[in-house]
Amino acid sequence: MKKRNRVLALTVAAAMSASLLAGCGSSAQQGGAASSETTTGTAVAASDGGEDNIIRVGVVCSMTGGSAIYGEGAQNAIDMAVEEINAGDSGYKIEIVNGGKVADDAKDAKQAMNAYNKVMADSPEAIVGSFFSSVTLPMAEQASKDGMLLLATGATNADVTLKGSTIFRNCFIDPYQGKMAALFAKDKGFTKAAVIYAKDDDYSNGLKDAFIENCEANGIEVAYTGECMTTDTDYSSQAAQAVASGAELLYYPCFLDTVPLLVGAARNAGFTGAIMGGDGWDGSDTTGLSAQFEDCYFTNHYSSEDTAPAVQNFVQKYTEKYGTESLNACAALYYDAMYMLVQAAENAGGTDTASLVKGMTGMSFTGVGGDITLDENGDAIKSIAINTYVDGAVKWTETLGSDGKVVSKAE
Repeated sequence: MKKRNRVLALTVAAAMSASLLAGCGSSAQQGGAASSETTTGTAVAASDGGEDNIIRVGVVCSMTGGSAIYGEGAQNAIDMAVEEINAGDSGYKIEIVNGGKVADDAKDAKQAMNAYNKVMADSPEAIVGSFFSSVTLPMAEQASKDGMLLLATGATNADVTLKGSTIFRNCFIDPYQGKMAALFAKDKGFTKAAVIYAKDDDYSNGLKDAFIENCEANGIEVAYTGECMTTDTDYSSQAAQAVASGAELLYYPCFLDTVPLLVGAARNAGFTGAIMGGDGWDGSDTTGLSAQFEDCYFTNHYSSEDTAPAVQNFVQKYTEKYGTESLNACAALYYDAMYMLVQAAENAGGTDTASLVKGMTGMSFTGVGGDITLDENGDAIKSIAINTYVDGAVKWTETLGSDGKVVSKAE
């Protein structure tokens, strides 16, 4: 994957800081860590009328349509994170622009740019979002031109962070996710797989390519590769061919709205093996299909059942406030994003965009999504959760480290 020159980009960003600060109402603390004479440097700077220690953030996600459940999770999660951060002792506070509301991208590229421009009008110092690659890509391109920090959440297309050096993400990328699915298949002893993917969707193509490449590298034969469209409702033909191929595993890297249709078609066609997908399965409706979803799996950014303290703390607080309906990976990613921005400000000693970019670069962070290290592209190297279904309900089975080895497992 192409490496980027972040040093040059940070130099450019620093040169832009004067104009950025005028628009954002804050100024960067110069230099590195505070000296012993300015241990409470944040308070000193504020009293001097400079750094206000407030990180102004614009947030974008899908708030309407079939993906509104993600937006609901995002709004709840940022509300909870901001409340915690602003009541905490980090010395920094977060203000969500746009009246504290998530701007709606409606899972549409044109609407995403409207949402981006809407939050930009409020002079943020960083933007968080969006959850889908198709709407994040144009925002990332514009954010790079604007010198704006964009922290993508859920946008797994590898090209997102390649748009510029001010673009980061706290989710894994499609090639990584596809690789992990193949390693999981190898660990389970599968020797023959079938793939059905949506040829009109970049997300589906990215996972499909990585899965097939890594299956072949790990001695798993891909006996059948079938195509569909994101608008299809009948998968009987592809399912029948998957059965005829003799595959033990069927990989379907598509989004949640079509997952019940595919799983039902595969089982009706007589496919008795395992069926697996990616994070796009999160939130799939299993109503009336509990039996069909047995022996189904999907990779995800986290599991609410993971026993890690950070996860259980998040789940408990979120459930008490909002229930479990929107307790999805999207919520966890947006929640972590708020804390990552605070850590970026701590790392660089300021809340202006240039400081946040500097503080985000190469960051190591531990949150609900596990241990994250941002690489030279701003991509998250992190663990990946494997979920399954029991009686139609999602259940965590194990978490794989970046090397594909099991790091934790459900009892």
